[in-house]
Amino acid sequence: MGELNGAGAGAGVDPGLVARLSEREKERFEREHPRSRELHRRAQGSLLSGVPMNWMTRWPGSFPVFVAEAHGASVTDVDANPYVDLCLGDTGAMSGHSPEPTARAVSEQARRGITTMLPVADAFEVGEEMRRRFGLRHWQFSLSATDANRFAIRISRQITGRSRILVFNGCYHGSVDETVVSIDADRVVSREGSVGPPVDPSLTTRVVEFNDVAALERELARGDVACVLAEPALTNIGIVLPDVGFHDELRRLTREAGTLLIIDETHTLCCGPGGYTAAEGLEPDLLTIGKPIAGGVPIGVYGLSEAVGERVLEQTIWEVADVGGVGGTLAGNALSLAAARATLAEVLTEQAFKRMIALAERFEAGVAGAIAERELPWQVTRLGCRAEYMFASEAPRSGAEAEAAMDHGLDELLHLYMLNRGILLTPFHMMALMSPATSESDVDAHTAAFAEVAAELTGGAA
Repeated sequence: MGELNGAGAGAGVDPGLVARLSEREKERFEREHPRSRELHRRAQGSLLSGVPMNWMTRWPGSFPVFVAEAHGASVTDVDANPYVDLCLGDTGAMSGHSPEPTARAVSEQARRGITTMLPVADAFEVGEEMRRRFGLRHWQFSLSATDANRFAIRISRQITGRSRILVFNGCYHGSVDETVVSIDADRVVSREGSVGPPVDPSLTTRVVEFNDVAALERELARGDVACVLAEPALTNIGIVLPDVGFHDELRRLTREAGTLLIIDETHTLCCGPGGYTAAEGLEPDLLTIGKPIAGGVPIGVYGLSEAVGERVLEQTIWEVADVGGVGGTLAGNALSLAAARATLAEVLTEQAFKRMIALAERFEAGVAGAIAERELPWQVTRLGCRAEYMFASEAPRSGAEAEAAMDHGLDELLHLYMLNRGILLTPFHMMALMSPATSESDVDAHTAAFAEVAAELTGGAA
């Protein structure tokens, strides 16, 4: 876990106090999770770092918490500690854990067959629903949003004849090689932590700051950008909202440059049934989405406009369509599609989103009230049914500004403080997500814990 040297100094709190509170919370964590400690010790005999994926070590505490079960908006660990889950699998469980319609559809389909490489009726039903929600004409399936993004990029390169893509600094599009990048003194470089990048990213990618229209225009003018791959709002570096008019300029400039626009809605589905695209009237050429739409069952989906679909069909070499780098044996499998059909039709409905967004507004108000009461130089930002607080007095407008506002030691303390009080937040930043199963009391439990830690950090009484 990260060092606490100077933690909190730039966020209006005493670094020494942050260090003392962190030690106290670590001791409490270790006392209350003996079974997780033992399982982690045993897992180190077969699992790298003692976890299924190495990044799971980034959860707060001296070792990861092992889960016993999860239902709705709650999780119980192997030490019988219950949690209000505001992480929700970092969007994978936005529908809540094992919602009844999804679980029923998965169970019934598993008995009828899981995968066959042949289409099932659920495929066109999901396609029709995606077209209704997002407006694009043609749809295809993958097993993750990462794959959907990879395929959308390949399609864009194929039909434009251009080699490079453009992304925004601080973006997140899964593990797509071309997007694990950053800016260093106007140079495109691999993002810190990128594992074995296959090529120099400056050969594949152009990067500009979010909301920087002048830089976007400059890079598109080079004439070699096949597509812009964009989250409508940054979500993985902290929530960074678009300036008024930014998306209008993004669409205008891409069209003028002959560059395709791909909108990645995997996280921004939080804005409503049709994500940010429907809520704000965006007009992408391609759209990608993944983990939330099948209730936690692996899936990815990508949509193509009428014009893009026609160009794809014109250029497809049908005799070798199975070896073009777009596809996958398990893509479009019956189990994923049954889960998606049920989740979209019965769980992530328009009425559910109205309630989820109202809960996020309640969360935002509670955090803002505690920040104001304790006069902390922090702020809270909401995007649909997602909200996040950051250790900065003003909301960032770019990935660089969001990164500069990070305080890893203070972040670790707050995550651990919340976990010890039965609240799970997304582990990489102070983000909360609402599900159809989340309740007002769940939100209020977080507000109470946040008010408590804010009081401790400012030397006041909780």
